[in-house]
Amino acid sequence: MSEAPSNYPPPTALILVAVLPSPRDLEIARVLGWYRIPLKSAPKVVAVDYLAFYQTAAFNPDERWRINYIAPVYGHELTWRRELLRDEPNHPRANEEYYKVQIGPLQRLPQPIRADTWRRLTFLYTTGERLCWARRLQDLALEGEERALVWRSLRERATLDHTYNVGTLPETLNDLDTIMLEFLGLLKSL
Repeated sequence: MSEAPSNYPPPTALILVAVLPSPRDLEIARVLGWYRIPLKSAPKVVAVDYLAFYQTAAFNPDERWRINYIAPVYGHELTWRRELLRDEPNHPRANEEYYKVQIGPLQRLPQPIRADTWRRLTFLYTTGERLCWARRLQDLALEGEERALVWRSLRERATLDHTYNVGTLPETLNDLDTIMLEFLGLLKSL
């Protein structure tokens, strides 16, 4: 493989593919520099190097069902939804906890990563190397030893970040629950 273009993350970067449910969420990320994840449905570890944004059916036909943007992650904190979206104080989830992930500038990928058969996605961990060469969402799924290596890296980051209860994170892939296995691209049901 030749060297990746400079606007891609380094090959060893840990990347979380996250859903952008609406164009408004893209604008929040672009203008305000943050992305929100409900705590109750968040992946076990959000301490990653980059977010890659999967755009849903809510986007224009030429922008939906693909990853067009990535952004470096600067940090994260727990807060209430009502604090993040002050213009929605009566939202049904206003009093729920969310991760506020602080991000850097959005970077448009030179070539989008399209969803062929996978259209429904919550979160998916991948690497900078996979992101660089992926053409389809399925290309981001981790395989074999790479999957185990990424899990060890995520677990190590969780150990260093006191936001997580590392005791709830299994040591090996064999002990992971079904949802976490999906995040690592292990299950074929994606």
